[in-house]
Amino acid sequence: MTDLILAAAFDMNGIIIAAVVVGVTGIVIGIFLGIAGKKLEVPVDEKEVAVRAALPGNNCGGCGYAGCDGLAAAIAKGEAPVGQCPVGGDAVAAEIAAIMGVEASSGPRMVAFVKCMGDCDVAGDEYEYTGIKDCRMASQTVGGGSKSCKFGCLGFGTCVGTCEFDAIHIVNGVALVDKDTCKACGKCVEACPKHIIELRPVAPDPAKAKGRKATVMCSSHEKGKAVMDACKVGCIGCGLCVKECPVEAIVMDNNLPVIDYNKCIGCGKCAIKCPKKIISIS
Repeated sequence: MTDLILAAAFDMNGIIIAAVVVGVTGIVIGIFLGIAGKKLEVPVDEKEVAVRAALPGNNCGGCGYAGCDGLAAAIAKGEAPVGQCPVGGDAVAAEIAAIMGVEASSGPRMVAFVKCMGDCDVAGDEYEYTGIKDCRMASQTVGGGSKSCKFGCLGFGTCVGTCEFDAIHIVNGVALVDKDTCKACGKCVEACPKHIIELRPVAPDPAKAKGRKATVMCSSHEKGKAVMDACKVGCIGCGLCVKECPVEAIVMDNNLPVIDYNKCIGCGKCAIKCPKKIISIS
């Protein structure tokens, strides 16, 4: 009986000792982790946190950074301007400028433009495409797609699928951008396998001359006859717009006029002179 009592006492002492050891070990580890956490703690930039909260959170990449977190860090470090977010616009730029203690400079509003007017009424197909309805897939087929103009919009809406703002739609076989909805994130520009979408400045009030710019709504580099055979409204590369421009804002590049938006004053003379009426002023 005495032996049993002694054995039970020893077992109880062992349990107590084990519990004490575990408890002390836990305390030591806790203290160590606490000290290590303080030593390894990454300082939080309050400005970066505030800037990130001001950004819209679309993570579209239109700013040139890997999402809103990347842009917030760059702005907080002074590596990016406060108005870098194309989605937020002037309102977000002003809020971030207040956080950073600087003045927000408002530049021209940018929107996406599809440089093609070759819809189903003016540009045909050379063959029937029966593959996946995706511009990137279609562009890998014979001739870069079934469309008669090899530089034109394929019309399968790959750009539509990438737009988070429902600002681009296919209308009669050609992508069309809603300028009021577009946030100039640039995703449609990257998605287009034909490279016929670009970002360009747009006037705050198109009804007024100030801020308007000319845009060549064609991407074909073919010569006159080849263009006319493929599309009724394609640029024939005549160069009359270049001669008509009073500020030398237009140059010919491989049979296609290119507008220098920094020089263009939106006078509209090039659009009036264009025999194919493929220059837009807005």
